[in-house]
This record gives sequence, C-alpha cells and structure tokens, in this order.
Amino acid sequence: MKIVVIGGTGLIGSKLVTKLGEHGHEAVAAAPSTGVNTLTGEGLAEALAGASVVIDVSNAPSFEETAVLEFFETSTRNLIAAEAAAGVGHHVALSVVGTERPPGNAYFRAKIAQEQLIEKSSIPFSLVHATQFFEFVWRIADAATDGDTVRMAPVLFQPIAGDDVAQAIGRVAVGTPLNGRVEVAGPEQLRMDEFFRDALASWGDPREVVTDPHAHYFGAELLERSLVPGDGATLGQIRYSDWLSRNAADK
Repeated sequence: MKIVVIGGTGLIGSKLVTKLGEHGHEAVAAAPSTGVNTLTGEGLAEALAGASVVIDVSNAPSFEETAVLEFFETSTRNLIAAEAAAGVGHHVALSVVGTERPPGNAYFRAKIAQEQLIEKSSIPFSLVHATQFFEFVWRIADAATDGDTVRMAPVLFQPIAGDDVAQAIGRVAVGTPLNGRVEVAGPEQLRMDEFFRDALASWGDPREVVTDPHAHYFGAELLERSLVPGDGATLGQIRYSDWLSRNAADK
C-alpha cells in the first residue's frame, strides 16, 4: 500500500520509510525538503494522492509555547483536510507517553491539542504514545544542567530506541485503525536520576548528577509515573547499554 510519512526525513520518519519499503510498501517521505509543507499545505494533495495511510511523525521547529501549539494545530488541521479529500483511510500519529498527565509543559499541551483534532476528525486513526528516545537523552541532561550539576528527579524513566519506535509505528500503520492509542516504551524501567548518573559516567561526562525531587523537566515538576506507560504497553527489545555500544557518537 502507499503510505505517506509526514516528517519522513527525520529521525523516526527516515527509519519508517526504510522499514516500510523493506516490507514491500510504497513509502513516501514527506517533508519541506521534499516539497511537502503541512503548515502551508504546499504539496500535500499531490503527496497524498492514492495513499491508504498517513503517518505523522513531524515535530515543531520551536518548542516555545505559542509556536509549538500553532505548529501542531495548523499542520494537523491541514493534514486532516487533505486526507479527507484524498480518501485516506488511516491516520497514524506519534505522540508522547504521559501527555494526559503532569508535567503538563507547553509541548505536552500542544500534543494534547493535536490528538484532540485527530480524535474529532472523520478519519480512522491510531495514536502511538512513546517514551523518550535514547537518541535524545543527552539533550534531557543538557536541559537539566546548571553549571557542572545535572538535577534529576528520582522518578521512573523508561526510554526507548528510535528503531523500536519506528517498528511499533510501522506495525500499527499496516493494521486496522485503533481509534485509540497504544503505548510503547523501552525494556527497562529505571529511576531517572540513577539512569542519568550511569549514562553520564558511560559518556565520560564529568558533570555531577544530583537527585532533586523538585527538579524540573522542561519547565515542570514530575510525579512518580509522569513519564512511564501504564499496564499493557508494547516494550522495545533494545537496551540502552546495547544501543550505546552501537551508537557511541550519538550517545
């Protein structure tokens, strides 16, 4: 089937295009660099012609509160309208585990707005909620850094490899629309402060990880289970230590 991947040149999107192609599907990478812009609508009708499924793994260029909300609302409205016109039968979107729970930061609020637009549309849909990617854990550390100190809350943390996320999305995309959500997470559930203490040591990073129950995660305090899935989540196969040994340059 023809499957259009919005954000198909990014981290998860490029993996999806490759995996779907290996399984015999016509996977189209749609992004501004390929002439498809969901904010302006440019190229959408042409890209979606004949498509059975659209997978949206695009991300906002800015996480500033107003900008991130405008991105997800505008791009999702344009995408849904184009899908309805093209007769697309399944809309799949990547979101984040915990959007419905604290921390309730600006990014999570924008993803909630995106999900609500999808749920209210006439297009059958599936939402894939993923935990934080291994590929981004160093950015989380940088965001929590104050001088030579990294402040992390002692809450549960269950990051996942991008390859496992792409595999899970691909399975959902070629299946029957869920008209609901599925959660995906890494195989190991750890304490966030302990994970980053070990991670920084493995990177040879001299920063000290300090346990702080009030440490902020991108502007908000975390509860014990803010970032981890509930029961029944699909778990990836790749452990962080194994991923790191193969991707040392990317941490």
